Amino acid sequence: MNFNLEHLLDLIAQFAPNKYLQALLITVVFAVLAKIADIIMTRLLGRLLIKTRITLDEKILSIFDRPIFISILLFGLVLATDRLNLPRTANFVTLSGLKTVAIFLWAMAFARFLKLITAQVSRDDMRFTLIQERTLPLFNNLFTILVVALALYFVLLAWNINVTAWMASAGILGLAISFAAKDTLANLFAGVFILADAPYKLGDFIILDSGERGAVTHIGIRSTRILTRDDVEITVPNSIMGNVKIINETGGPYEKYRIRIKVGVAYGSDIDRVQSVLLDVAQRNHEVCKSPAPRARFRAFGDSSLDHELLCWVEKPVLRGRVSHALNSEVYKQFLTEGIEIPFPQRDVHIKSAPAWTGAK
Repeated sequence: MNFNLEHLLDLIAQFAPNKYLQALLITVVFAVLAKIADIIMTRLLGRLLIKTRITLDEKILSIFDRPIFISILLFGLVLATDRLNLPRTANFVTLSGLKTVAIFLWAMAFARFLKLITAQVSRDDMRFTLIQERTLPLFNNLFTILVVALALYFVLLAWNINVTAWMASAGILGLAISFAAKDTLANLFAGVFILADAPYKLGDFIILDSGERGAVTHIGIRSTRILTRDDVEITVPNSIMGNVKIINETGGPYEKYRIRIKVGVAYGSDIDRVQSVLLDVAQRNHEVCKSPAPRARFRAFGDSSLDHELLCWVEKPVLRGRVSHALNSEVYKQFLTEGIEIPFPQRDVHIKSAPAWTGAK
């Protein structure tokens, strides 16, 4: 490549002895080379990529097509500038300016490329739990900041500016900002860890340590929002959500939720008949799952009753209240029909009379 480039420059020098004409010819030659590269990428390579089923490669080609074209042209301008033998200051300013244009050109291209890759990765939420559609703005901003920071660093190098002092100042400024915004940073990192660990997701029914229960409606970088059954939205900072015990009613192998209906019957009742009535009530309710099947259990000998429990499942935790109401109502009605007594707590009070006082003798 070096031999071919030097040979090309020698041919141009032989053809045009004037340095200004040489610079013009070098610019024209590299403009033609840039156009040829553009035609190869857009027409030939582009037609091949259109035939594939993957659209990602076409988007990547469209991102880097223009930077490659302009980079070849800029390289020709660098060679032309070198051929002009400008004064030291003018030569330095011209070359540094061309380098700056190339740096920002490729920085924008890489920023678009990273944005495209993160968008593609977010669609596969089974393999990549951290990068999802709701976290795309965060990662896009982080990647943009990283690319801009690197671009500025290389620009400073292109202009021969000592970056050590700037790095030290940036470190001190970053330390001051971290102390001033420690709560915000705590929520930010906690939000990232929550998205990575996924103790809950959108739509899950969770119970907090403080007793609030509701559906997760939003998982942001700063906070998590929960909508209770009273249609009250609770916003909890992620730094708190990451340090408390959370009960996820929707977690586990499936989303089903088990309901427990506790009822006591009078001593002397036919417990087989009681259990049969409980199972019949559960099986006739269309919102009770058939699998796992409902169960009736004799739990304990209570002070005033034989304690039973009906166990059944519903498809989602949100159905708990409505189905519990329906089952309680139907159990009570069926017990009345079957003559099964539901006792209430009773206490027998015996009053013992004291002997009459006869007074002092």
